[in-house]
Amino acid sequence: MAKLKGKLPQVLVILGPTASGKTRLGVELAMALDGEIISADSRQVYQGMDIGTGKDLDEYRLGRKKIKHHLLDVVKPNTKFDLAKYQKLAFKAITEVLGRGHLPIIVGGSGLYLQAVVDNYQLAKVKPDLQQRALWEKLTAEKLFQKISRKKPEFAARLNNSERNNKRRLIRYLEIIESGGQFDSLPAQDNSRPYDFLILGITRPDDVLRERIKQRLIDRLENQGLIEEVRRLHQEGVSWRRLINFGLEYKFVAYYLRGKINKGQLLEQLNTAIYRFAKRQKTWFRRWERQGKGIVWLSDKKPALEITRKWLR
Repeated sequence: MAKLKGKLPQVLVILGPTASGKTRLGVELAMALDGEIISADSRQVYQGMDIGTGKDLDEYRLGRKKIKHHLLDVVKPNTKFDLAKYQKLAFKAITEVLGRGHLPIIVGGSGLYLQAVVDNYQLAKVKPDLQQRALWEKLTAEKLFQKISRKKPEFAARLNNSERNNKRRLIRYLEIIESGGQFDSLPAQDNSRPYDFLILGITRPDDVLRERIKQRLIDRLENQGLIEEVRRLHQEGVSWRRLINFGLEYKFVAYYLRGKINKGQLLEQLNTAIYRFAKRQKTWFRRWERQGKGIVWLSDKKPALEITRKWLR
């Protein structure tokens, strides 16, 4: 059961790169500590996107007991879902879990989603300008970043490589700059953070992580029906462009289904892309640490329960 420490309710966070074993650790701790899982995955919010996102609901069971989970299957794939919506739903879920006397356990690898909650981002109220967006969409990520650098050089210098190559996010930053609003990435002051967080991070050697990614991908392609899932999503009305924008599994399987790559290329290129994504996730977490966030890194999950119990006391 979650207790109070320093008059703030306690929330556990488990983060790490893809294929690191976050969900399994979260479930085990939820079982031991009477907790509930709150997902922090930017793609698992979409209904029907199960295999490609690793939304293995069987993982939320230990024996006959099922661990309650939140923020999975929130919206349909064609529905827009942004950081502000996630933050609002995450805070709502935390409140509900605490209200039941349980421990909220946020589990995920989407760094921006995690930071929005832990650092209590004060999100901009600026409405999107669809006409201007259409013009900016024609520019490359490099050109968009150059625009931001000219207008807000200090802010541009804070963006990591992932953000600099994310057109959707760069366009949003430009909208906020043009309107004179505050940035999505500005956290609130420390004294306005409503919870006491313990952040556990799972770390694995690169060679181990690479092999875990490869074996998981082979299993998804050969045994779990990843290709069939992407085909079904398209048949249900999700455009190829939308699937490609989801990235990774959905992007490369869409290429395969459209005949742009063969099966061998699908496995090779997707495996490389997922590994590079995992490296970017690790870079994001290390950058968060450099900004002053304390993360307890674990190479073995065994100490996690003892560390969390000590924190809860």
